[in-house]
This record gives sequence, C-alpha cells and structure tokens, in this order.
Amino acid sequence: MRQILLLFLFTSLSTLALGQTATFKGSVVDAGTNESLPFVNVLILGSDKGTVTDIEGNYLIEGITPGVYNIEYSFVGYKSFIQYDVQLSTSRQENFQIKLEQQSQALEEVKVKVIAKAKSIESPISVRSISNQEIIRNPGGNRDISKVIQSLPGVASTVPFRNDIIIRGGAPNENRFYLDGIEVPNINHFATQGSSGGPVGMINVNFISGVDFYSGAFPANRSNALSSIMNFKQKTGNTDRWISSFTLGSSDAGLTFDGPIGKKSSLILSYRRSYLQYLFSALGLPFLPTYNDSQFKYVYQPNKKNKLTFIGLGAIDDFKLNAGVNDGVEDSLT
Repeated sequence: MRQILLLFLFTSLSTLALGQTATFKGSVVDAGTNESLPFVNVLILGSDKGTVTDIEGNYLIEGITPGVYNIEYSFVGYKSFIQYDVQLSTSRQENFQIKLEQQSQALEEVKVKVIAKAKSIESPISVRSISNQEIIRNPGGNRDISKVIQSLPGVASTVPFRNDIIIRGGAPNENRFYLDGIEVPNINHFATQGSSGGPVGMINVNFISGVDFYSGAFPANRSNALSSIMNFKQKTGNTDRWISSFTLGSSDAGLTFDGPIGKKSSLILSYRRSYLQYLFSALGLPFLPTYNDSQFKYVYQPNKKNKLTFIGLGAIDDFKLNAGVNDGVEDSLT
C-alpha cells in the first residue's frame, strides 16, 4: 500500500512539474525615436511559439517550456535582431525592451540567410558579447565573469587564485569596468593596491543580462583604457510580482529579491556573504578572510520614452588572524 501511495505521489508531482510553463513579455521601440513599434514579429527560435506586438508595441507569449532560448525580432524596414541565451523559467517572468534600428533599402527579392550576432558599429571586431548563460555554464568559472574573460583568446593566464586580466602584456590596472554605463574602479574582493584583480568577483551574475568585452578599438565615450573595457548590462527588476532566489557558491551564499515597487518602478536587490572564514578555520590556516557585497538597481519609468535608473554596488572585505592556530604548540630552538 505504501509503495502504491508513493508511486501515485511521485506521478502527481511529475505531472505538476511538467505542467508548469514560462511566460515571456516585453516591448519593442524604434532605436532612434523611442516610439513604440506595432506588428513586430517576435519568434522563439527552436520552438513553435511566437507573436506580434500590439498597437503599443507590447507582446506576450505564454505556455513556453522552461529553458534557454534565442529570441528573434523582425519588422519590415528595420534590421532584424536576435537576443541570445534568454533564460525562461516559471519563477521569473522576463520583461525586455528591444530597440530596432531602421534599415533603408528597396524591397526587391526575398533572401533567406543566417543572421550573425549583432556587433557594435564602433567596434565590429574587437568586441565580444557574453551572455548571462555563458557565464553560468562556463566550466570552472564559478559564476565569476573575470574567470570567464581569462579563458578567451588573447587573454594571458594568471595564477588560479587571482582574477587579474592581462591583455597583450598590459597590466591588470589598465582595464576599465562599467556598470550600466557608469565606471566602477574595481570588480573584485581583496584587490591588491595598484591592480584591479582579486581572488573573488563582487558582481552578482544574477544581476547581469550580458557583458560587452572590448579588447581594442574602444568607443569614444570610454576613455582612459589601455588594455580592455568590460561593460556590464544589468537586468531590470520584475514588474509583475516579488520573487526571491538563494544561491550557494563554492565560497559564498547569497539572496536576491526582485519585484515591483508601485506601478511604474521596480527593484532588484542582492546580498552575499562568504563562508571561507569557517573553512579556513577548520583547516587551521593562519588567516580568516571574510567578504560581503550588496547590489541593487531601481528603475522608475514615468512614461514609455523616459526612464530613471539608480544603481548601487558595495563591498566590505575583512582579514583576521587565526589566533588559535598555534594553541598548545611551543616554539623551540635547537
């Protein structure tokens, strides 16, 4: 009787899990005027799901099997755009605003071709766009963007416990980091003075939608860079309901909260704390490192053409000596 009950319970839970689907919504606007674009084709590649935007440029696709997808946006008179590696899940309803660029050309014949990944006009060759899923799936990366960058061609390898990025023989302090267009001096915990590297990154990958990595031909508005530029693009908070997630890494644990604040604003907030101090204490090491970091992004959008964004990134690093490591041991001279 017990086996039958367990089988029934397992079958019910499996059916419930299979029955859960994801929802994908957003809006499409003109990149030049920020005007809403109606009747844009939105297609989830690799599936039979798709739709067109309404008169206000909004779209909604429901009943999607959770997973990682590429989303294609196309409209007559505009350049087609593909958004790569979008994670769709039942816990978070993704909401993107896509900007399409106008394309002036005569319509003569229809050609079917593969659309390559979009490249910046300023840096068509030297830029490398890395998605959130690439960072998470990178073997040995530990959800740390700096370690992912170190595996790219042209980046010199360093010692395993450091996040120093060395490009073409340059120094680690010759790199520049931007968070949603705002320059930040360092993205690592326990950074060495005069260097931008450190053993652990302080940016939570749950915040990041993608990273543009420039190894040359830097944009004109990104000055003072000699080796490379990393531009981190953060996600916008969920506008439907509050959700939370817990992440346990190899050296820290973190909480992320994501949801709306009123009808026109949203907030995404995270906090992480390391547990390395307990591991080092158990191993009897002479130092106990502890790091904390927090990150937030608040977005207020009074109308479709204007948006006000507040971002924050902070960290506290602390080193303590393990005073009890030599208890009961006497030094002797021979």
